[in-house]
Amino acid sequence: MTLSRDIKPIPEKNISFSLPKIEKFTLTNGLEVLYIQKNKLPIMRLNLITRAGSKFDPKNKKGLANLFAMSIDEGAGDYSSLELSEEFDFLGTSFNANTNQDRVHLSIQTLTENFDRSLELFSMIIKNPHFNEEDILRQQRKVLTQLIQLKDEPEEIANLIFSYYLWGKHNPYAFPVNGYENDVKKISSQDLKNHYLEYFTPENSTLVAVGNLGKDQLANELNKNLSKWNVINKAKKTGIKTKEKQRLILLINKENSVQSEIRVGHIASPRDQKDFFKKLILNTILGGPFTSRINMNLREDKGYTYGASSSFGYYEDGGFFLVSTSVGIDNTANALKEIINELNNIKEGISTEELNIAKSFLIRQFPSNFETYGQIASNLSILVAHSLPDNYFNNYIDNLESVSIDDVNLIAKESIFSDKLIIVIVGDAEKLLHQLKEAKFEDIITTDYMGKPIDK
Repeated sequence: MTLSRDIKPIPEKNISFSLPKIEKFTLTNGLEVLYIQKNKLPIMRLNLITRAGSKFDPKNKKGLANLFAMSIDEGAGDYSSLELSEEFDFLGTSFNANTNQDRVHLSIQTLTENFDRSLELFSMIIKNPHFNEEDILRQQRKVLTQLIQLKDEPEEIANLIFSYYLWGKHNPYAFPVNGYENDVKKISSQDLKNHYLEYFTPENSTLVAVGNLGKDQLANELNKNLSKWNVINKAKKTGIKTKEKQRLILLINKENSVQSEIRVGHIASPRDQKDFFKKLILNTILGGPFTSRINMNLREDKGYTYGASSSFGYYEDGGFFLVSTSVGIDNTANALKEIINELNNIKEGISTEELNIAKSFLIRQFPSNFETYGQIASNLSILVAHSLPDNYFNNYIDNLESVSIDDVNLIAKESIFSDKLIIVIVGDAEKLLHQLKEAKFEDIITTDYMGKPIDK
């Protein structure tokens, strides 16, 4: 039998998906727990999510939350940093800590047979981190080294400047999670202890759990280990206000660069708005997968880049739209014009074929996001981060299917604004300025890698 590759395979049946029931309960100290029992493997996964991210960093100490997350397991309870690491290694337990703009995330994953001991160590880190000065200094040096290295990374510089000008200097989302050199140097052990006391509390946190223990057994184990974690909640709301911007073009000089990093975008609506699925399909057509309009134009048609993409991004208190690419320096102005053309063209309407392809792409890849215990826990964390209903994922495919071509055409006009774009270009200014002005891009502001305008 000969297989004909000219005939596209037809899917056998529609995709259906149902997440196991989410069990919710509250510990005696007020900590809310979301739990999915999954019995396929003898594994337990815990994700602790706390509203203590970089948006809470004090003025002149940007990077505090990041250093907090890096340092929280540098000794806890009766154990030093090295002893904790050795204990986790002996158990085969992975521990991770990181932070983003909104939250600090701590997680462990372990075999169920080692869960009791792993939870005991995890609880020590939560209840009694040391934050010793010597350990903090070691982590500070790591951050400072990273920040020095980032000065030579055009991609990172472009992202940093885009965020700073998108949100504005009075908005905490404008600043990088890992902070600035001068700020990080000022952060003390006491600053981290104060951050812990103010934000790292049960009432300010949610625990996500996935594994093969029964709900009652898990609740008993958690209460046994975490009931004495009862720091009084002092956390304040951030009260973030976002102002829309007018078009702005920023050029950051990177001498002798053969490529330009381009970022183009603007403020968008938050994640919990009813238009999320419409925007998801819109962006899938515009700049999501490889076959999207922006990538096919800049890569396949024009040959300007190896890849270009767009996305709607969401924080707890705001959202944004962003197009990202890297192009040859001589094609910078042309690529920028093509990006703006695509943003304008999408508002002229999409085709039924584009809509169907986008829906098929999103629906058929959706179940693969829940294959591992870590994926399930991460997706439950999204429910917490954006205050989404428990049935959100069970209704996900239906919500995608319900989006019409009129919905997408309308949301394109309501959520893409080419007259309010923040345009950031990192490249050789000497080669770029004349090129950009010839292409009618005027009023270009040249800045240093921190975003500070340079007088010309």
